[in-house]
Amino acid sequence: VQLQASGGGLVQAGGSLRLSCAASARTFSSYDIGWFRQAPGKEREFVAAINWLGRSTYYADSVKGRFTISRDNAKNTVYLQMNSLKPEDTAVYYCAASAAMYGKSRYDSGSYDYWGQGTQVTVSS
Repeated sequence: VQLQASGGGLVQAGGSLRLSCAASARTFSSYDIGWFRQAPGKEREFVAAINWLGRSTYYADSVKGRFTISRDNAKNTVYLQMNSLKPEDTAVYYCAASAAMYGKSRYDSGSYDYWGQGTQVTVSS
């Protein structure tokens, strides 16, 4: 599975961005998808995830109520709508895919098998 993350950019605090994660696999609809981010000097951290059906979503406490993850399996794409952005949201954002999440934690980056290249999000104060 090849993943292509896009949609990052520079935005002022309080603004919005929508990230996209496009996948190459015909079986994309069978993958759980997660978004992670990594700020300079910090470890990669979980942001949000969505199960393969799109019926269950999961969020880090730091983004709950501001970010929304969704998927369009017909377009092989997962979205991360980010509203009310804060300077602390500045990071490189990565999408990742898991072929089999059973018995794993979707909050753990090690549970994902495939990763995109990342897209930079910068929020100015």
